[in-house]
Amino acid sequence: VLCSATTVAEARQLEAAGVDAIIAQGAEAGGHRGTFAGDYRQALIGTLALVPQIVDEVSVPVIAAGGIMDARGLVACLALGAAGVQMGTAFLGCPEAPLPQAWRDALLQADGSATVVTETLSGKPARGLSNRYIEEIEALQEPLLPYPAQYSLSRELRKAATERNDPRFMAMWAGQGVGLLRQQPAAELVQHLVTESQALLQRLGGRR
Repeated sequence: VLCSATTVAEARQLEAAGVDAIIAQGAEAGGHRGTFAGDYRQALIGTLALVPQIVDEVSVPVIAAGGIMDARGLVACLALGAAGVQMGTAFLGCPEAPLPQAWRDALLQADGSATVVTETLSGKPARGLSNRYIEEIEALQEPLLPYPAQYSLSRELRKAATERNDPRFMAMWAGQGVGLLRQQPAAELVQHLVTESQALLQRLGGRR
């Protein structure tokens, strides 16, 4: 059983509950936040700061997530004490990812500053590319429905936007590492991660 934690306190709760491993989800991660205890705004802790704190606090393996796009991020997380990494946004550039073309194009044009954490799409905090829908709903400053009611409310609009390939009203989940996105098949991405990580570890190991 693997569960996500966005704070040290959450990691403690998960270990006490008997999970086999903990995913330390940094603030950079795309998609829905894993926060389950407290205000998510106080749990927006970067991967670099979060991972070693959780590693020092629990005895189960810790998997780093958030902003990891290539071998540099992978090796950095291993140095922080992570047993492995979870990557999501990095695979959105692969042809195997079933994305509408408009979402794919938006990803390739974006950098980390293009993403926001919002509750407007589902009623739960999630990071994705900002668009007209998010900007206009946020500007209203009106209370949102709780999840899953808000998600249901926006479903037909999101569905129509996908059918029309209109990025203005899609839910385009993405993490802050989006500016490092590569277009390549998933198999090549994994192979590059392995070979580049090995080369980087050897290079770092040779330094005195």
